[in-house]
Amino acid sequence: MPKIKTKKAASKRYRITKNGRIVINKRGKRHLLTKKSSKRKRSLRQPGTLKNCEAKRIIKMLPHS
Repeated sequence: MPKIKTKKAASKRYRITKNGRIVINKRGKRHLLTKKSSKRKRSLRQPGTLKNCEAKRIIKMLPHS
């Protein structure tokens, strides 16, 4: 039986917490920031979590975490 490899693209984007939730960086903080409000940009700084339906797919990509 071969070893299960980690998808490196997924390991750079997602982190799994102790409770099994997946932490992500929110999108929309790269460019075109002048039209976005300060409140919106502030909320984009905080890490977000994925929903359970999407998390199952990501957990398969990260077998060793």
